[in-house]
Amino acid sequence: MATIGPSIMCADMGRLQESIIRLHDANVDFFHFDIMDGKFVPNFTMGPDMIKSLRSHSGKPFDIHLMIEEPEKYIDLFADAGADMISVHAESTMHLQRTLQAIRGKNIKVGVALNPATPLSYLDYIWDTIDYVTLMTVNPGFAGQKFIPLTLNKIQQLKQQIDEKNLNITIQVDGNISFETIPQVIANGADMLVCGTSCLFKKNQTLEDATAKLKNFITKIPEYSPVNA
Repeated sequence: MATIGPSIMCADMGRLQESIIRLHDANVDFFHFDIMDGKFVPNFTMGPDMIKSLRSHSGKPFDIHLMIEEPEKYIDLFADAGADMISVHAESTMHLQRTLQAIRGKNIKVGVALNPATPLSYLDYIWDTIDYVTLMTVNPGFAGQKFIPLTLNKIQQLKQQIDEKNLNITIQVDGNISFETIPQVIANGADMLVCGTSCLFKKNQTLEDATAKLKNFITKIPEYSPVNA
């Protein structure tokens, strides 16, 4: 079954500690932190001190998504703050393979993120360096954007490549992951769902009720089956 990770940028910033504890108790699978520098994407969010302050409140994996330029300069900071997983954008660094190896050197899971218009060919020479791929299904920077339908083909193509190469690589999807789009992304091969305002952080629902509703919804979705199987 696909796993769910709350996008913490969508949480109540004044009650982050409480939100982490409640979501942990509601049995989410991981926590997703979008780190933005105002350069690579037109927004600013969070930093290593915030990650460190929240780390003791859950043993669930902390998934750090670096939406920043020159992420190689900050791997140590976020690893030391408590990251279990770090993804960097292929578009954000001159030496992608070296940056990924630096993450591997911290003994945490290695991810690469691709913007909607970035081709899968970026992965051709880093397959042996990554544990997961974060496919953006919106252009990164802000919550509440419209899902880009063509990214469904990209998810399917990536899943086929992973299966053909017999690789142990997980597909994470990030951007307007809603009750409408979740069945589609799972059908095309997504394994990890980054969940924000489209399905989890709802004004008219508690975090506990929203998480339970979402997990129950996912249990009823047929699992991915390879094309032409």
